[in-house]
Amino acid sequence: MLKCRGESTWCPSRSEAYIGVLIDDLVTMGTKEPYRMFTSRAEYRLILRQDNADRRLTAIGREMGLISEERWSRYNTKIELIEQRRSKLAGHWCQPGNEVLEDYLGKSLRREYSLSDLLKRPNVSIKTLLAKVEIEWPNDEVNEQLEIDLKYEGYILRQEEEIIRIRQQHDVLIPADLDLANLSGLSNEVKQKLMEVKPETIGQASRISGVTPAAVSLLLIHVKKARGDTTKPVEGRQQRV
Repeated sequence: MLKCRGESTWCPSRSEAYIGVLIDDLVTMGTKEPYRMFTSRAEYRLILRQDNADRRLTAIGREMGLISEERWSRYNTKIELIEQRRSKLAGHWCQPGNEVLEDYLGKSLRREYSLSDLLKRPNVSIKTLLAKVEIEWPNDEVNEQLEIDLKYEGYILRQEEEIIRIRQQHDVLIPADLDLANLSGLSNEVKQKLMEVKPETIGQASRISGVTPAAVSLLLIHVKKARGDTTKPVEGRQQRV
């Protein structure tokens, strides 16, 4: 559809959707037997959850013209509600001596805690916690999303930072006219694999079976040179990898 409109095409990345993992695996590694999509194949499976599919892909679908005004409005309302309730949980403080809460938590509060802090505890659910402090929030979908966000906040933030860090290198495009057959420093085996797969990015090249991290580093150097970047990230004598 995008190509018909003369616009840049789009393919989901490994950090955006499981179908992106599937496409990338088949393109870069191929298969000699029926392929099945396992979550273990996705290094970013903490991000690729069922509950946050709309937050990962709705905005992209909107840019492509696939999301109606009504659906876009519902999505934005949901996002605003999540943020509003997140702020309220962070601003609602519970003092030591609250017998109702302490009975639910199974231990005394030694200091004041926000509801956000308490919700991060393993055995605390948002539904019960809100009931204990007499807060009524309709829309279980929003509440469930908020609970997941808070409980796994630290892990999610670390994975998002990792995605950004890796993407800065892996999203580097390999020029279509780069002479893969004559790249110095690379073994003939690696060159053959690169010519067979014809990866479009450094990230795709790094996932080709048999292409070592050292070979990927050398390929990145050649790509930078081809683009006119004279920076030399690796010093010393090159070895064939």
